[in-house]
Amino acid sequence: MSRNGPGSFGAAESPRAGADGASEPLVAWRPRLTVRLRLTLSYAGLLVVAGGVIAVIIYAVMRFVPNYPLTAANPRDEGPVATRGEILDTVVSLSVYAMIFLAIVGMAGGWFLAGRMLRPLQEITAAAKLAASGHLDHRIGLTGIKDEFTDLSDTFDAMLAKLQQSFEQYKRFAGNASHELRTPHAVMKTMLEVAIADPDHQDVRELARRLHETNQRGIDIVEALLSLASLDNRTLELDPVDLATITRQALNGLQQEAAAAKVSLSADLSETVVLGNEILLHQLVMNLGQNAIRHNLTSGGTVSVAVSNGRLVVGNTGPIVTPEQARTLTEAFTKSSRYADGHGLGLALVDRIVDHHHGTLELRPNPAGGLTATVLLPLDATISPSEVRRTG
Repeated sequence: MSRNGPGSFGAAESPRAGADGASEPLVAWRPRLTVRLRLTLSYAGLLVVAGGVIAVIIYAVMRFVPNYPLTAANPRDEGPVATRGEILDTVVSLSVYAMIFLAIVGMAGGWFLAGRMLRPLQEITAAAKLAASGHLDHRIGLTGIKDEFTDLSDTFDAMLAKLQQSFEQYKRFAGNASHELRTPHAVMKTMLEVAIADPDHQDVRELARRLHETNQRGIDIVEALLSLASLDNRTLELDPVDLATITRQALNGLQQEAAAAKVSLSADLSETVVLGNEILLHQLVMNLGQNAIRHNLTSGGTVSVAVSNGRLVVGNTGPIVTPEQARTLTEAFTKSSRYADGHGLGLALVDRIVDHHHGTLELRPNPAGGLTATVLLPLDATISPSEVRRTG
């Protein structure tokens, strides 16, 4: 029994013998009614209908012609002219020929016009096939009059550009992640192999300390990766929080690290209520602060932190950073400066947190060295900082 329902264009599937003798169903063939063909038929049909309407109007008008032989005013002229019935018969026969002609012209002209109008769509289809095969560097770039096709082309090109950028970032992320996760394990394996080969000349306490540091580095990397993944897989509930209070608490936790790095911290914090997640905003300030401390001068460096009107600004001294380097610092595992012990995920996590808070992050190199990070978060003007403290 055919699986094609009523009105199907396809032929019924018939069985065929397989390699093991069992019957296999043949794929039903269905004619392809393309858009170009449908437009062509529409153009031709419209012309024929228009011609038919005109013929009907002429036929109706001609019915008012008197139905008796007409003679000339001078009897010596030619004989009687055609009657109304003869004229109507001529109108009908000529109308049939005219509609056949219009159908032919409509098919030919419609096919040409439809092909010309659909040519941009064919280019978009070809670009989509290239993108599906992995070639994301191709762009359509339609030119000419701005219409729906050029809008679709521009949108498709923008989508390809974002896909290409995301895919390249993913490849770099995957390569860097595998390297960063492999390094601690390789280091621990080497230390253990050396200890096993010569156990009598090993400082067990020092070996344990180094193994602990290396293992902690691997844990930090995994936790940072999990934090990045968790941000992409959940929806945040944003509540009114005082950004100045969160920043003050984070800076208290950074005092010891700043003192060890010989970096002085200065803060100018004005109470400001933003819509955010308190835990993630605390992590954001911690990451920006640690980045500013670690990527600083070897001694005598400074870090300045300011909060006002939903804006968090963290600036530091340090080595010269080029604008090109600043644009890549939010990519995962991007490292710069002398501090090589980091995993390069701090600013990547900051960028994700800001994005999930519907804010903006700007990294601007300082002319004398160092970097200034500016985070702008949405304000909640319906509540005051004192009310946040009372409700908290």
